[in-house]
Amino acid sequence: MTLLQQILKAAVDNGASDVHLKPDQVPVFRIHGALTNADDTPLSLEQIMAIGDQILPDHARQSFEVNHEVDFSYNDAAIGRFRVNFFMAQGKPCIVIRHVKTEVPNFASLRLPDKLKALADIHRGIILICGTTGSGKSTTLAAIIDEINRRYRRRIITIEDPIEYLFTDRQSIITQREVGIDTMSYQEALVHLMRQDPDVVLIGEMRDQSSIRVALLAAQTGHLVLTSLHATSSSMAIPRILDMFPPSEREQIRHAIALSMEAIVTQRMLRDVENQFIPAVEIMMNTPTVRKLIETNRLDVLSAAIETGSEDGMQTFNHSIYEMIKEGIVNENQGMQFAGNPESLKMNLKGIFLDEGNRILADL
Repeated sequence: MTLLQQILKAAVDNGASDVHLKPDQVPVFRIHGALTNADDTPLSLEQIMAIGDQILPDHARQSFEVNHEVDFSYNDAAIGRFRVNFFMAQGKPCIVIRHVKTEVPNFASLRLPDKLKALADIHRGIILICGTTGSGKSTTLAAIIDEINRRYRRRIITIEDPIEYLFTDRQSIITQREVGIDTMSYQEALVHLMRQDPDVVLIGEMRDQSSIRVALLAAQTGHLVLTSLHATSSSMAIPRILDMFPPSEREQIRHAIALSMEAIVTQRMLRDVENQFIPAVEIMMNTPTVRKLIETNRLDVLSAAIETGSEDGMQTFNHSIYEMIKEGIVNENQGMQFAGNPESLKMNLKGIFLDEGNRILADL
């Protein structure tokens, strides 16, 4: 067994989500969110370089030489599948390896609200999953794809960098394409996408103008697009998208979003009373009110529409966290750290509920 295999097997056996390797340091595992030394023997520069050379795929070598960082997947049949980031820091190679579980999780195992299952019933438009790094965006996308796969006969195409979950065809026919192996780039894959007869498209991340344009075009031509974005709240996702475009194009893109966006879901990962992860979830649906606010560029009051849209399946972070605290799943201190409006949540927990959202909307 190679040194890398020993490290990865120990990581999987100990339930580690990530492995950190850097020269002259011991391997470090992230277990239940905490960093833990995996050994007491530091790895040498030569060992790190050998591990990098062992796992770096041919298609990623040139990119690494030019950019000094690269993402790729690594599979060991006896241990598991991993997502790797290989990069330089202070002129030395470092490696971060994430264990990718092969079993696609369902909504229950992810502790997501049941109302998110309704997203699988949407047949066209864009479903956007937001959050910071490590908030579970990719996993939630996989759960939605799997729910569609179980219930509908659809043609699903994914474009991922790298592939994180391997799907098995059930009702649907699924084709997964990995950047660097199956296609040279997101841009190349997106150019040819519409010729591959998709019903549902998973774009791993909205990362630039090109991916946003293709997502909007696919949605406008009757396809369902699932994708992710780095944004801290559902109401901030649209400004985040618009910021990627020059001012001269933003109005056109904003109107396209108003027509195409079906739902924006944002996650924040909390710790429950047993120190296990649980997501707080904010949901914004593109109701007539939300669509009008987007069309008229009143993005500053989208949060008020979310607050007042519970009958349409919407909920704020405060509502999500309030329910978890009342049910004894999360303690109050933890909830306050991740609330959208801590002062309002504090009042809610005392039984005081102000109808601030309706007041804001009434003033428009």
